[in-house]
Amino acid sequence: MIKAERLDVTQIVPKLKHATIFEYFDALDAGEGFIIDNDHDPKPLYYELLGERGNIFNWEYLEQGPEWWRVRIAKKEKRNGTTETIGEIAAKDLRKAQLLREKGIDFSCGGDKTVKEVAGDLGIEEEQLKEELENKKTSSNLPPSHNYQDWGIDFLMDYIVQSHHQYVKRNAPNLTDLILKVTERHGNEHPELKKLAYAARLFFNDLVAHMKKEESILFPAIKAIDQGTASKDQNATPKNIKSAVLMLEKEHQISMEDFTYFRNLTNDYELPEAACDSWAYLYQLLQEFEEDWVYHVHIENNILFPKALEMTEELSKN
Repeated sequence: MIKAERLDVTQIVPKLKHATIFEYFDALDAGEGFIIDNDHDPKPLYYELLGERGNIFNWEYLEQGPEWWRVRIAKKEKRNGTTETIGEIAAKDLRKAQLLREKGIDFSCGGDKTVKEVAGDLGIEEEQLKEELENKKTSSNLPPSHNYQDWGIDFLMDYIVQSHHQYVKRNAPNLTDLILKVTERHGNEHPELKKLAYAARLFFNDLVAHMKKEESILFPAIKAIDQGTASKDQNATPKNIKSAVLMLEKEHQISMEDFTYFRNLTNDYELPEAACDSWAYLYQLLQEFEEDWVYHVHIENNILFPKALEMTEELSKN
């Protein structure tokens, strides 16, 4: 049962903060949550929750500095494991993924929801959403997508690195420079640009660090197991891979919440009348970057990571 809807962490004695937050979390029933207020980014807390409680919670940034950080922490709803999730649906057909995205549904990090739950979020009947998904399969001009599910895990990781990771590495520096340029010119009249520049700098730094962990730790460990050389990689154990996947999934979730924050700041990338060409180009690039990141995270969360975890389960049996 929820103890309180809000917890001001700044009012708690430092040595009691960890125990108090965990006490509030442990008291929650499935589906319940509470908001924490803090004077700095509480991101280390979600790693602690992940490590000590597992992937049983949702973490949603409501405000991200520079003076206050507010996060809603909620326990996930329990569900029947045999029910197909929207992440699994999107993984099978990019056309259906497109429909979910058009409706504002997060199938990349929120892919563990069922069609029934998503329909409830949209305020429509489950059968209506099922029908729309089925119609999208036949009406869209998009191809059914690459057959990611049929790709070998080694090839899939190479594709992610060469396609999506390289995209981020190429475009993040350019976007950072462009945001600073637009902010220097228009920031005094539009303070939301200063907030965007501050948040985006941290965001892109986090993405680079995130991809480095994938490329230097997780992906090589998965390849070692796949190629039968796990004994040569200390990270290539079922426990280590599961822990890494859980951590990276949480980082994916945070990244998607960062994009929500960007959209709130920019009113869904709506340009003011006085916007210059650089400003318009900035918003165009941000939207393109978000689009690529959504599908990047989708491939990892809903295709690569399940393949990796299934592979480690087989290793555990041997």
